[in-house]
Amino acid sequence: MYALVTDGSITKTLSGNRGITIGDVQYPQNIFTLWSAAEKEAIGIYEVVWDNTNKKDEAYYINTSQSFAFAGGAVTASYGSPTAKAIDDVLFTAQDEDRGLGTEGELHYKGLKNLHKETIKQQAAGILQDTDWYIVRKADTGTAVPSAITTYRAAVRTKSGQMETAIDNAADVDALATLYEYVNTGTEENPVMERPLGEFPEAV
Repeated sequence: MYALVTDGSITKTLSGNRGITIGDVQYPQNIFTLWSAAEKEAIGIYEVVWDNTNKKDEAYYINTSQSFAFAGGAVTASYGSPTAKAIDDVLFTAQDEDRGLGTEGELHYKGLKNLHKETIKQQAAGILQDTDWYIVRKADTGTAVPSAITTYRAAVRTKSGQMETAIDNAADVDALATLYEYVNTGTEENPVMERPLGEFPEAV
């Protein structure tokens, strides 16, 4: 992305995929690829420098729109302060009900904790599905489910519960995000990458 700077101010942003008219001169699209930075800047076109200092993971935060500034001979696009997404469920308030938006106390939208717990439940169900046929066979024919399968399925459910508890115990969105971050719990020579949330047991 580029910006057109006139008299020290940004007048428009440019994608660089079409030509541009500056004053009485029509410049073709290929100046964006063929001209040097100095040549483009001589006519007021600056490549945008992205400043992602304030940008945060969009899975947990709502980032602002980018603002553009020209200073020190460079155009910079930066974000404002992000807003953390709701970690708990958000319910309709009395004011919402008065405005006809919903009934007080009913669910407005799910918070991150519930959304993440739903994902864990879905993952557990998907894992258990691979061995459901043992349960169906037992119901149909009376053939016993192997003890290893029974133990494995119980372990999946237990781990699912532990993961959901860890999610519930997260104090804020940063703590929730940390649950999914892998760190080396081994050594540099023998790394072991693990995350606080843990993993489901391996299939038998």
